[in-house]
Amino acid sequence: MEIILKDLAEKMDKSVSALKNAFNKIRTGRANPSILDDVKVDYYGNLTPINQTSNISVEDGRSLVISPWDKTLIPEIEKAIHNSDLGLNPSTSSDLIRVTMPALTEETRQNYIKQARAEAENSRVSIRNIRRDANQTAKDQQQSSEISEDDLRRIEDLVQKETDKYISLVDSELKNKESDLLEI
Repeated sequence: MEIILKDLAEKMDKSVSALKNAFNKIRTGRANPSILDDVKVDYYGNLTPINQTSNISVEDGRSLVISPWDKTLIPEIEKAIHNSDLGLNPSTSSDLIRVTMPALTEETRQNYIKQARAEAENSRVSIRNIRRDANQTAKDQQQSSEISEDDLRRIEDLVQKETDKYISLVDSELKNKESDLLEI
């Protein structure tokens, strides 16, 4: 019984973590270094994430400063940011690259909110699938007489409580992301 619940919690934690990662990639009006996590630069023939070739810091609330360790990478990093579909325009000054986050229009805010809601729904579906799998495992154990019918009911109740907890966590993450996106 404990094995089922432990496995359930681990998988549901992974779903919530995946949701948080997806939310980090949705741009808000504020600068956040994690927005560049998926941008890869050609580093001596290997595609490498920018954060493994440079220091990325927030200069003010609306701009990032990228300081490459190898200054010969500056043109490659600029090109990688331009080619990403993030809609960002980097500018270079000496050995630093500045990326200013453009202000979000109402239309782009609404599109990002739709995207966030879709990600949250995907996470909820994932959590429900994990619940279904855990309940099926418990039913299989009950049919093979490993656990009693009372144990099966207890497990199903505990699984439902965990599911409700993680669904509310997803809803709270979505609410936070929506308020970030609506902030001007």
